[in-house]
Formats: sequence, structure tokens, C-alpha cells
Amino acid sequence: MTPAQRAMERLLTWPDLTACSADCGTGQALRTTRDEIVHFHSARDVDLHLTHRAIQRFHYDLVGSSAIQLVPGSCWVTVHLDCATDVDLLLSLVSVALKAHQNRPPSVAPPAVSGCNYHRVTVLPRDAVGDR
Repeated sequence: MTPAQRAMERLLTWPDLTACSADCGTGQALRTTRDEIVHFHSARDVDLHLTHRAIQRFHYDLVGSSAIQLVPGSCWVTVHLDCATDVDLLLSLVSVALKAHQNRPPSVAPPAVSGCNYHRVTVLPRDAVGDR
């Protein structure tokens, strides 16, 4: 079982999330009644809709993680799942995302396009990052 499959299996037990096709057209997604929260694009790469406010709040911690990639201006983060700890990190961040979407004022409309980071990031294996 791949890390993404393990994460998906665990998240599907959460009552606030249901599976669907990702709006971006690639992979499966998990959504609430309001928004798509998680896009599973491959066996290891997941985009998570954290919201701009949550990214700003946790920016220092997100930048410090070798599993997270940020795209400037995006309300999504890319999580690369290499190990069980990365899956646990994703689950924690999904919890943050759920709370962020609950607390988002109704006047703030979600983006018209899914806006996930698929095709906007290249995730390098962690071993290659240290070789530079």
C-alpha cells in the first residue's frame, strides 16, 4: 500500500470527508459539503487546500518541513509522502484545513478554478535535495 493510499484510507473514516474526483482532473479528492480539501495526485504527492489564512499562520513551520512545498499566492500546499511520519503530518494538516474552511467567512467565495498546485510544483526526492 502506498503512503497516499494509507492516508486516503485513514481519512475516509473521518465523518466530514467524502471521496470524489479531483476538480483539477487528476486523481481522487476528499471534500466537505463546501470545498475540496485534499487532492491525491500520485502514490506520494498530495495537494491540500489549507486557505491563505492558515498558510500565513503556519508559514514558518510549513517552510521548515522537507515534506511540504509552497507555491507563492496559492491557498494549497503540496505534501510529499515518503514515510509514516509524512502521512501523520498530512492528517494533522487536514484537521487544520477542515477548521480553516469551517471558520472561513461565507462572503469569501472559493476560487472558480480548483487552483491546486498540480503541474505548478516539482517535488524532488529528499535525497536529491541534499545533493545540490
